Amino acid sequence: MKFPFGFGNPYRTLTPPRITVILFLFSLFSIACSVAETPIAANTASLSAVNSAAAAAPNAPRGATIPIEPNGPADTVRVFYKHLREKRFRDAMFLTNLRPAIEGLTDSELKDFSMDFEAIAGEVPAEIEINGEIITGDQATVTAMLPDNESEKPDIQTIRLRQENGVWVIQTVDEEAAKRIKRDGKNYFYKLRMDTHEDEARKMLERISKAELAHSLQNGGLFTDMQTLVASGLLPEDVTTSSSTGYIYVINVQPDKKQYFATAVPASYGKSGKTSYLLQLDAKGISHVTSKDNGGRAMR
Repeated sequence: MKFPFGFGNPYRTLTPPRITVILFLFSLFSIACSVAETPIAANTASLSAVNSAAAAAPNAPRGATIPIEPNGPADTVRVFYKHLREKRFRDAMFLTNLRPAIEGLTDSELKDFSMDFEAIAGEVPAEIEINGEIITGDQATVTAMLPDNESEKPDIQTIRLRQENGVWVIQTVDEEAAKRIKRDGKNYFYKLRMDTHEDEARKMLERISKAELAHSLQNGGLFTDMQTLVASGLLPEDVTTSSSTGYIYVINVQPDKKQYFATAVPASYGKSGKTSYLLQLDAKGISHVTSKDNGGRAMR
């Protein structure tokens, strides 16, 4: 499952980000995607058996299709998604190598990310069809039918696990990221959220530039305000609120409507972001985005 941040066609309606904290790191429906590829040989199940089970799986999840040993890799995956669906986020993350980023958070701090986690929890089906488990020493892979964001249908996904101190741990990130998580502790999610919001803020200003260009080409070279761009479908509605973007966007159009500039500032400086952004046109009418840490104030 992919959660693309790319805008693709700049004039289509953008799906609001469903999770700003984790999207760049891993998809909870295809955890293996962000883990370095490592060949794993089967000693408790053959690859052909797993593939056969996957091929035979129906479109709709129907629960486990293999025997699941208590506390084994497949059981860990099952419990993880159960916790996630039931919004027991701390319990769910404790089963992954994101644990150091969660265990230091107070309940109040964890609520800061409730919107992010709940967006994913709402997509976890009641039944997770687990159809394969391969164990090699302290490494394991589990295959399951999980929702695919692109096709909106269940698809075969692979989850990797590693046994640590006798407990199977879902590997959500590679070794480098795991080191950063251990180093940053509870600050990891805060930093990741800011990095994500800041990257999206630059992309949103670039999209505003394309939207203004499209409008001007259709209206005799005149630019317009944000509300008009949203109403005409050139910008997504979430540009008007900071609830999902973490940033406040403003378009300033000159009285003659032949010039404009746009700004993006963090809604909560130091929490949703630190960098301020400015979109402006040069003498040739070409747009440029500049940025700096301006203490949460708009650039001019």
